Amino acid sequence: MEKWFPKLPIADWVDAFVNWLTAAFAVAFDGITEVLESFVDGLVKGFGYIPSYIFMILLTLLAWKIANKGIALFTLVGLFLIANLGYWDPMLETLALVLTAVIISIVLGIPIGIWASQKQAVKQTVTPVLDFMQTMPAFVYLIPAIFFFNIGVVPGVVASVIFAMPPTIRLTILGIQQVPADIIEATEAFGSTTSQRLLKVQLPLAMPTIMAGINQSIMLALSMVVIASMVGAPGLGADVYRAVTQIQIGKGFEAGLSIVVIAIILDRITQNIGKNKKQRGTA
Repeated sequence: MEKWFPKLPIADWVDAFVNWLTAAFAVAFDGITEVLESFVDGLVKGFGYIPSYIFMILLTLLAWKIANKGIALFTLVGLFLIANLGYWDPMLETLALVLTAVIISIVLGIPIGIWASQKQAVKQTVTPVLDFMQTMPAFVYLIPAIFFFNIGVVPGVVASVIFAMPPTIRLTILGIQQVPADIIEATEAFGSTTSQRLLKVQLPLAMPTIMAGINQSIMLALSMVVIASMVGAPGLGADVYRAVTQIQIGKGFEAGLSIVVIAIILDRITQNIGKNKKQRGTA
C-alpha cells in the first residue's frame, strides 16, 4: 500500500499539535493543575478530619435514608472491612479523585446535554465526539495529559473526566427528548417560554434519566482509578498497581475488593436517588 500511497504522518501531526498546545497554553495548564490538586487535596483533608467511625455512621445513615436497610448494612460492613484491611486512607484518596472527576463531568456534561437536546446541530456535532471519547483506549488520554499536567493526580482526573463524561451528556439528551410531546404542547399552549419549559417541566421529568447517567459516570470514573495510578494518582488504584508490579496476589485482591465495595455503595445510593426522583415525578 505504501508503494502507491505514502503513509499519512498522523503521529507527527498529533505530536506537533500537542507540543504547540503545551507551549501556547502552559500558563493555563499550570493553573488547572494547581486548582485540581488543591481541590483533591482539600477533599482528602476534609475527609481525613472526620474520624473513620463517624464517617462510617454518616454514610450508613445516608444509605439508609436514600436506599434501604440492606444497603445501609452493606455500607457499614463494607466500610468496616476497608478500615480493617488497612485501606482507609487510600479509600479516601480514591473517593476524592472520583468525586472530583464526577463533579467536573456533571458541571460540564449536563449543560452540554441540555444544549444538545435543544439544538439538533449541536447534537450532531457532540455525538461523534462522545463516540470518540468512549471508544479511544483510556491509556491514550494519559499520554498528552502527562505533557499538559505532569505526573500526579491531575492527569488521572482529566483522563477520568474524558472517559466518564459521555454517559452524563448522552442521558441528559435522552431524558429531555423523552419528555412526552403532549406535555410540551400543553406548556406551549399556556404560553411558557423555552427556559420555563426547560426548567419547570423537561428537567424535572428527565431527572431520573440524568441520574442514571451520573451513576454510569461514577462507575466509569471508578474503573479509571487503577489506570490513573500509572501516572502517579494516589489511592486504591496505586495499591492495585503496586501489587501487580510486585506480583502480590493477596494485596492486589484486598485493594481490588475495596474498590468493588466503594463502587457498590456509590452505585446503590445513586441508583436509589434516581428511583426516588422517578417515584416523586410519577406521584
